[in-house]
Amino acid sequence: MTPLHEGWTLRAVPGPQVPDGIADRAVPATVPGCVHTDLLAAGLIPDPYLDDNELALAWIGRTDWVYQTTFVHRPGDDERVDLVCSGLDTVATITVNGVEVGRTANMHRGYRFDVRSLLRDGDNDLVVAFDSAYRYAEAQRDRLGDRPNAYPEPFNFIRKMACNFGWDWGPTLVTAGIWQDIGLHAWSTARLATVRPLVTLDGRDGRVELHVEVERVAAVPLTVRATVAGVHAEVVVPAWQRTAVLTLTVGEPALWWPRGYGEQTRHPLEVTLYAPDGEALDTWSHRIGFRSVRLDTTTDEHGTPFVLSVNDVPVFVRGVNWIPDDVFPTRINRDRLAQRFDQAAGANINLLRVWGGGRYESDDFYDLADSLGMLVQQDFLFACAAYPEEEPLRSEVAAEVAEQVTRLAPYPSLVLWTGNNENIWGWHDWGWQEALAGRTWGRGYYLDVLPRIVGALDPTRPYWPGSPWSGSEAIHPNDPAHGTTHIWDVWNTDDYTRYREYVPRFVAEFGYQAPPAYATLRRSLSDDPLAHDSPGMAHHQKAADGDAKLQRGLDAHLPPPADFDDWHYLTQLNQARAIQLGVEHFRSHRDVCAGTIVWQLNDCWPVTSWSAVDGDGRRKPLWYALRNAYADRLLTVQPRDGGLALVAVNETAQAWTGPATITRLALTGEPRAKTSVDLDVPAYSSVVLALPAELAGPDDDRAELLVAEAGDTAERALWFFAEDRDVDWPAAAWDATVEPVDGGQQVRVTARTVLRDLTLFPDRLDPAAQVDRALVTLLPGESAVFTVRASGPLDPVALTCRPVLRCVNDLT
Repeated sequence: MTPLHEGWTLRAVPGPQVPDGIADRAVPATVPGCVHTDLLAAGLIPDPYLDDNELALAWIGRTDWVYQTTFVHRPGDDERVDLVCSGLDTVATITVNGVEVGRTANMHRGYRFDVRSLLRDGDNDLVVAFDSAYRYAEAQRDRLGDRPNAYPEPFNFIRKMACNFGWDWGPTLVTAGIWQDIGLHAWSTARLATVRPLVTLDGRDGRVELHVEVERVAAVPLTVRATVAGVHAEVVVPAWQRTAVLTLTVGEPALWWPRGYGEQTRHPLEVTLYAPDGEALDTWSHRIGFRSVRLDTTTDEHGTPFVLSVNDVPVFVRGVNWIPDDVFPTRINRDRLAQRFDQAAGANINLLRVWGGGRYESDDFYDLADSLGMLVQQDFLFACAAYPEEEPLRSEVAAEVAEQVTRLAPYPSLVLWTGNNENIWGWHDWGWQEALAGRTWGRGYYLDVLPRIVGALDPTRPYWPGSPWSGSEAIHPNDPAHGTTHIWDVWNTDDYTRYREYVPRFVAEFGYQAPPAYATLRRSLSDDPLAHDSPGMAHHQKAADGDAKLQRGLDAHLPPPADFDDWHYLTQLNQARAIQLGVEHFRSHRDVCAGTIVWQLNDCWPVTSWSAVDGDGRRKPLWYALRNAYADRLLTVQPRDGGLALVAVNETAQAWTGPATITRLALTGEPRAKTSVDLDVPAYSSVVLALPAELAGPDDDRAELLVAEAGDTAERALWFFAEDRDVDWPAAAWDATVEPVDGGQQVRVTARTVLRDLTLFPDRLDPAAQVDRALVTLLPGESAVFTVRASGPLDPVALTCRPVLRCVNDLT
């Protein structure tokens, strides 16, 4: 394809909402790109991510926009010249040299138009005019009748990234633009329209069932040849035929495995289309991985399991939910995605769930997942609303799904398709049925259209109708004993210790909020001083009653903050503790629960949210807590049967054997009781060891703790008998030294008293600074070393005192 990415201009169609000086003014446009980023580059709007600038830019989504360019074309002998639009956002009319060639209304699919007869020798004009997404969606809503929605926006009436219309973690910035490649494709005789490899295992052999569709302008026989791992196959496509199937069998190939289970071997698959005279007309290539995927939902004594197996090995899912990493997708490049994947892998995550209010992720995203062995669950794009099933939306959904299933078929990392996010649950529990009054709401998509398309085009992967979903319409969709579960009462109404009341089969969403890193706040907000309720902080808190819920969590567990620095540290700490408690509890029941997917890994802008990595890419304390809670080998102390138990969880292929000690200590470090056990934990399993009463019962719950250790085979586990707010903490005292090391500084902290959840925040001194560990609890006499990487040396004094170096008991 010849890209048409140069020479574009953008202008707003005049209207009463368009500010003076912008209407009908042509500005340079970047393609791929969008209106917001072009206006920002031209200096015509402020950065929508700063302060409350978002509010002043609402007019953009209610404006029509025109992109225009002129390109040079020299006619050749080609029988077809197609204008290929890989992604238009969203309601577009395309004209070439003044002639309309097509209209689009779906951001999530591509379009191709035959324009050969319209092209001139020399300069040609190309115009892509975008109607307001609001106007289109609201017209559909008025025509079809309103549908319930978690937010007062019409995103369920247009096939567009739903979170453009705002979410409880995202701004309302309704985009328009040419957001993916656009160009001319000249061809003759025939081309490869789609190539869809269905890759499976047949015993120890690899099998590729290759489905090819050709588009042709000549009624001649064609030949398709394919090669993978030294195996070749070919088939003749008769003159009257457009489809072909080839089968390639590879004897005992090296397999593709999820990270932690084996190598991520991929094999180049090459496909070539030939004319009758042997001329190569078109080629397609992709790296594939031989692996099998199975979802076990066979009813057992606990209900309906949800166990994902790859190559017949059950995988305990240690997952996170993924949202678009930026409101403006063209700002997300491969390097940025690679950073997020490295952060995910660094936190011992093995699955990303691509959430249904965003987008079908990019080829770069899936290629990175393939290379790292990161499993991916891809939602179809329906979230938190009732979706009409009438035309034209129904046909758009079917075309979009068929295109995306075909596009993503080659990627071994994709292991699960999911029909929607929370819509079946919403129909049951959120008052939708009365409001709908019999109107369609999406059931036909999730239980008919989507499974039929997936079954026809991609039978190698399981499909699950929703998240959450119990497996049957006869069972409540969010029943923890059946299928997948979302747990949101903890954040919305209950303390996070309520996680321990659940023993679910699979937790696909649960989360707890905290603000972003301090450096992220200072970059994005001009509040002076910063306060939890200062104007910018309040605007960047999108959750209903979010601050009140954060305060409820603090009140239940931690000493009261004296100032914003305390509040910032304690809310981040409480987020980390909440999720670590939940993950460790669920993992401790791995005989029943087969996985957890934390809400959420990332953010799309600087905001107080449930993320582990904030909108500027900085790791919050939650990230470090996830790294510990998702470790391959986990020691955790858990309440069991009125007492306490030590649970050892082993997610490796080797048995975990060796001694462990459990000690009840005073906060001053003196032992009160101690026992030793021999761990013998088989591969991919866990053991539960009840603790004797002299360990589980303290003499003074406000002044004692348990410490469980297994040498260097796992991080030690701690159990405090009282909440921090009630503990008799000594005033924090430590000695600290700072030494230069290659590429940074090393901070050694030696405790003179107990130090609870000691954490360094070097970004307060240098926005580029990072630290390798956090949330470290030290007993008197113990030391911890923190390695800080920054753009230059940091002041040792500032690096080792408040507010950079914090622990819970420095508040007392």
